[in-house]
Amino acid sequence: MNKYFLNIILLLAFCITGAQAQFTDVNTLRSYQMSMPRVVSAYAKYDNTLRNDFKSKGLEYPASNIYLRSFKAQNELEVWVKNKNADTFTLYKKYKVCALSGVLGPKRAEGDRQVPEGLYFLADFNPKSDFYLSMLVNYPNYSDQILSHQEKPGGDIYVHGGCLTVGCIPMTDEGIQEIYTLCLSTRLNGQVNIPYHIFPTRFDKAGLNFLGREYRHEVDKQKFWVNLKSAYDYFERNHNILPVMYDEKGRYVF
Repeated sequence: MNKYFLNIILLLAFCITGAQAQFTDVNTLRSYQMSMPRVVSAYAKYDNTLRNDFKSKGLEYPASNIYLRSFKAQNELEVWVKNKNADTFTLYKKYKVCALSGVLGPKRAEGDRQVPEGLYFLADFNPKSDFYLSMLVNYPNYSDQILSHQEKPGGDIYVHGGCLTVGCIPMTDEGIQEIYTLCLSTRLNGQVNIPYHIFPTRFDKAGLNFLGREYRHEVDKQKFWVNLKSAYDYFERNHNILPVMYDEKGRYVF
């Protein structure tokens, strides 16, 4: 057989196998999640509401591309949506984060009670959380692994219900039901990694003045925020996000 055609056949076989594996993974995830009473309850309460709300705003549901970002100082979590044929994200909704532990600044060690700051994604969905429902944030990322405590950087950071926290992002149980339904439906619709960026505050004039005034002597935080601000500025200009990349010192590269 011609070597060129053999390579094409092997490539097609690989693509088909990969697609089947992803399909099976989605089906397994769907079956597991939909067997959990809290997920069933959340979907019953919010799935049609979300569908109708998305339609009224010209957005596709279930979504195929969403982006989350939080602002610790404002206690807000935003959900942005990009339709399949769209070039940019559209703000869908702002949710209230109902508690905050620690102070402004990144998480750097286990037990510091800090909510992380940085560029993350949602890594898992927990339907049996101690805090009703929860979504795992992939802290520590590569930047955190370099800049945080080398042996005990901490972990198990979630967006969850229960409205209390020692370093996570807590919502009310009603809030997490809606966000969990939205994010899980997007995951089941094909978006494997849902980006989630956590900022200390909005890097607008008021936010920058506040950080400069209240944290002017904390040089490491200021350097970190200057780096993180580049991601914020890019999204504000373009309503799009860049791939997350790092340098050898743990800084984000844009």
